[in-house]
Amino acid sequence: MTEDIFLLFFNLFLILLSAEVFTNGIEVFGKKLSLSQAVVGSILAAVGTALPETILPMVAIFLHKGEAGDKIGIGAILGAPFMLATLAFLIIGLTVFISYILKRRSFIFEAEIPTVKRDLIFFLFMYSAGIFLPILKMPHIIVAFFLIIGYIVYLYFTFKSESDAIIHEEKLYLERLFGKFLPIARFKGFFSFIQILLALFIMIEGAHGFVSALQHISEMFGFDPLLFSLLIAPVATELPEKFNSVTWTFKGRDTLAMGNVTGAMVFQSTFPVSVGIIFTEWNITGYALLSACLALLAGLIVLGEIHFRKRISPVTLILSGSFYLIYAVLIIKPF
Repeated sequence: MTEDIFLLFFNLFLILLSAEVFTNGIEVFGKKLSLSQAVVGSILAAVGTALPETILPMVAIFLHKGEAGDKIGIGAILGAPFMLATLAFLIIGLTVFISYILKRRSFIFEAEIPTVKRDLIFFLFMYSAGIFLPILKMPHIIVAFFLIIGYIVYLYFTFKSESDAIIHEEKLYLERLFGKFLPIARFKGFFSFIQILLALFIMIEGAHGFVSALQHISEMFGFDPLLFSLLIAPVATELPEKFNSVTWTFKGRDTLAMGNVTGAMVFQSTFPVSVGIIFTEWNITGYALLSACLALLAGLIVLGEIHFRKRISPVTLILSGSFYLIYAVLIIKPF
């Protein structure tokens, strides 16, 4: 038990460290390629940090075959967008509030509204299709194909959208450490890419270790695989998005922070869902269906504020995040 708790916090430290290194590398890489904040946040950062929670269900479905493997896979697939739409929003809102108290930034959340609006519309549309069309007996292969095409369309609109360029260029961490020995300044694009890959590797290893420690602890309390995969595992695999966004929010780079989460929501509602639809029975009922409905409701609340008030309030983000706490109580209460 003591060893598991130590590993829990050690791997959490690795994830936090790699998140800072990743955000530094992705900013420098994006600026070097003259990419907009929307592309860097909603595509590069979002897909990059979505790798751990994308790998987890695929391993469960393809390598741990059978009912238990399917349950873990489906739980992880549904858990990712649920965590992003609730817990990630909550953490961003709390980060703005804490930063404001510490006089690090204003209480106004200044993400690019068109970028967030586009991401949320795609998420709500794609995720609703992935959840409800199979329930309405739409052929699974058609739904999966529709989701993949939907993400390709999303990429097209994101690259074509108007967005501010990255205006903050920090010194690459590799340059700070090894600039005297290597020509990093001359090949900044290449070394920023190397730093991103290194950070992702540490991030994935940290998330894997975090999940293993959590799994051992959860088994001691008698939690079943579906509960673990839906409620607990995504907390670890979604930590990269959350802490990358915390880092950017503290620095006042709200478009990158929010795009990192909403872009991952679009990705997680398309590609992983299509894998689940094709390779499992995809029978979404009970608590699994409730998690999907709460994720959609959380996204709808934020989109509603954007539509009516033309802004995003940190209070609204905290409110959306409260759905995770309500869901956790509903699931854990029987135990």
